[in-house]
Amino acid sequence: MNIYLQRGYERSFGTFPLKGEQLHAALDTALDIGYRSIDTAQMYGNEKDIGECLSAAAITRNDLFITTKVHPENFTDKLFIPSVEKSLRDLRIDQIDILLLHWPPVGGQILSSLQLLEQAYKQKLALHIGVSNYTSAMMRTAASIINTPLIINQVEFHPLLNQDALLDASDETNIPLSSYCSVARGQISQYPVFEEIGKNYGKSSSQVALRWILQKGVSINSMSTKRKNIENNFNVMDFVLSSIDMSRIEVMTSLNHRLIDKDLVPWAPNWD
Repeated sequence: MNIYLQRGYERSFGTFPLKGEQLHAALDTALDIGYRSIDTAQMYGNEKDIGECLSAAAITRNDLFITTKVHPENFTDKLFIPSVEKSLRDLRIDQIDILLLHWPPVGGQILSSLQLLEQAYKQKLALHIGVSNYTSAMMRTAASIINTPLIINQVEFHPLLNQDALLDASDETNIPLSSYCSVARGQISQYPVFEEIGKNYGKSSSQVALRWILQKGVSINSMSTKRKNIENNFNVMDFVLSSIDMSRIEVMTSLNHRLIDKDLVPWAPNWD
């Protein structure tokens, strides 16, 4: 089962590309609204800002669930563990709740980086470990070559992209999925079906998209700097989409509109 859903942290506040005062303001707002799951990465360059913000917040460490990701440049014996230790110092915590590999290594040879990730887990630097941007083939390989359970694969997941291959692999490997680009960077609003469905529930287009993701068994990451949007992204637990509306939204996945492709991220794997 998706540990985010199990622990009640199904809604994570994403922090890319926020830094400095903008990050502090947005994260303070998110915490005030009720977010307790925070998502960051070494690549974002904001772990130190997040550590400062969280340490100043009147929230106990046990109530927070922090995810960060190791930069692919640190996938070496020399750099991996020191980079995780730096993340801990910057975040001002003793243990990361979920430590992810941010991307598969170029070339797709995943064993060595997974072994380094497992080493961080065995050294108790992370409570849980997982991956990000893994293909379905990588998920199956990963599940077969390391002993420590991978508790998440964070991937692009929204109603404008068909990710059935990853969902099937998730069922086979028991590696749940978590979404990023959950509202397709605002492009959900371009399609009237989401607004039409939302009117029946008193919800916005984005809230409908986020609820659809949750009902697919996938936890969500969302980011905004505007209080109203942060509130809307958080308030998606008080309604349930009907099976008819779920099917109407499912049709939209045939658009296969992928945002994170090789044009944007040259080191991205060959997606399913």
